Amino acid sequence: MEKEIIIQNANCLESEFEWLAQVLDARLRAYFELTTFTLPTPPELSDETCTYALFLKHYSANIAERIVLLLGLAPYMKPQLLDAFFAKNKQYDRGFTEFGGILGQQHSGFMPTGETVLFVLTGGHIGQRVQYMAMFEESHFFSKHNIIHLEPAPAREPAQSGALVPTPEFLAYFTTVDGNYLPKFSAQFPAQRVSTPLSWSDLVLDQHTLDDLGEIQTWLQYGTILLQDWQLERKIKRGYRALFYGPPGTGKTMTAALLGQTTGREVYRIDLSQVVSKYIGETEKNLAHVFDRAAQSNWLLFFDEADALFGKRSTTKDAKDRYANQEIAYLLQRIEDFPGVAILATNFKSNIDDAFTRRFQSVIYFPMPSPAQRIQLWINAFAPPLPVATDIDWSLIAERYEMAGGAIINVLRYCALAVVRRQQQAPDAVITQDDIVRGILRELRKEGKSGTS
Repeated sequence: MEKEIIIQNANCLESEFEWLAQVLDARLRAYFELTTFTLPTPPELSDETCTYALFLKHYSANIAERIVLLLGLAPYMKPQLLDAFFAKNKQYDRGFTEFGGILGQQHSGFMPTGETVLFVLTGGHIGQRVQYMAMFEESHFFSKHNIIHLEPAPAREPAQSGALVPTPEFLAYFTTVDGNYLPKFSAQFPAQRVSTPLSWSDLVLDQHTLDDLGEIQTWLQYGTILLQDWQLERKIKRGYRALFYGPPGTGKTMTAALLGQTTGREVYRIDLSQVVSKYIGETEKNLAHVFDRAAQSNWLLFFDEADALFGKRSTTKDAKDRYANQEIAYLLQRIEDFPGVAILATNFKSNIDDAFTRRFQSVIYFPMPSPAQRIQLWINAFAPPLPVATDIDWSLIAERYEMAGGAIINVLRYCALAVVRRQQQAPDAVITQDDIVRGILRELRKEGKSGTS
């Protein structure tokens, strides 16, 4: 079935690119031979059920929009179609200005720009140029639905000299089976997708914390209804901002992943080491890219160790301090204007700038688990099919050692490795209470603590 979907869509696109080749040939002939341009008849796709045809129907795309989409896809799917634009103006021994286009760093083909689009659609007619440039305004579905856009042109250069770029989501929609694009971590995209195989039943928190989390979950599920149907967007800002604070390992990251999992949203964790830059302006640039993508795709953003970005502003002593404070002010504004859900996590609430704290809809404390909660965490962690001795006193362990869930998982890893080594000589070996205590002491030493709570 998946193969059939790919083949069906490829056939649709093949016929479309054949039509685009005819359009380009007709335009160039009309231009060089000074004849009337006649638009070739596009393929009839009204009865087609391929992904591309359904996309055109959904947006009621007209002929001009169809040509723009194909010009954007061509470098990625049929780059040779655009080679005709490499023609040289013999009078000036250079390419034709009116064709637009740029060369990539490694791609040897022609990369269309806004100028290329306008030439193909108008042949240079000024009145029509103005009309068609409207396709790249924010109100058009190209921009509103994150489909295709013109990259910003360098300063003091015409806007239409920007490259015509389809978004990765748009490309994936036509080139993958599920049509789903999830960006990978890179220097250009300093965020990583967060997910969990666990469920809410695996998260052991007190009822007060769970109640506070329920408010975020409700917003994720019904926020659009509240803003639009109840018309609350006239009174409150779009988006939701929450601060999670508490000791390490108490479930802050797992909670963010579960909120995304249960509401059908992707969760992306910002990598602070990649975001924070020593170069003036780079932090804002890196974060702006993540914020924009998250807003377009309705992701949940999770800032771990948020005090590295959103810490207290310092007293201004020199230009460096002044810039650092400007940077924090910028981040504050982006968080406040973000239309989605942003969660900041820190070990210490006091490290977060007060200006941020006032703008959170929720400030949720993740405390160290109580002895009763620790019993549940230990039982959950060492549940079957793990080979565990039956005489382990979980109550004693939970009462004696104060540990968070993250540390308990580290102990689990230690015990699992210890018993699997023993099973090489004794296949019936199981995890014992001594293994667990040794793992606990090892974990406590890492944290600089003694062997008792």
